[in-house]
Amino acid sequence: MIGRITGTLVELDTGHNTVLLEVGGLAYELMVPGYTVSNLSEKINRTITLYCLEYYEGSSVGGNLIPRIIGFPQKEDKIFFQRFITVKGIGIRKALKALAKPLADIAYCIENGDTKMLATLPEIGKRTAEQVVAELKGKMGDFALAASATAHAARKPLTAIEQEALEILLQLGERRNEAEEYIGRIVKSDETIKTTDALVQAVYRLKAGGR
Repeated sequence: MIGRITGTLVELDTGHNTVLLEVGGLAYELMVPGYTVSNLSEKINRTITLYCLEYYEGSSVGGNLIPRIIGFPQKEDKIFFQRFITVKGIGIRKALKALAKPLADIAYCIENGDTKMLATLPEIGKRTAEQVVAELKGKMGDFALAASATAHAARKPLTAIEQEALEILLQLGERRNEAEEYIGRIVKSDETIKTTDALVQAVYRLKAGGR
């Protein structure tokens, strides 16, 4: 079993999410998740390392089984993928297309029950998004930490009005990450809001689909 491959990236097929790695005169074709394609496009003719997962595709009837290799840039990505494909209705091919965004962001949405964002992923509709949250929530916290830390580092300190509005929203049962996101969007787009009450009201207008 191949656990890791280091070689020269000689070809990238963005349409089928496959790469060709040249290793010691041999060229290995690997399938890769959607989120890796943009990064790999900058590494043509450079040496890269991919962590591998092997499986067989096809039917055992008549011995029609084709060996496939999937490549991941990090060991942790491989573990994420193995958990993701345990969800009912998500096979390997579907998962490869669905994982088009950074895995930390997807894990963050799973842990926070954000089915709306998950439903925007390729091959993942509303029903599958709900299934993903139902089966994986509570199991992706280690992957979600990276997205949470990045978002926290990028977020500016809350003003007194924003902090008061956040506390009110939390008391009303809102989730912290969603409340902070709404507050951030509102204060960025509307500089006329100067009071806590106005900010809270604006949050609920935005949630309802208004402005």
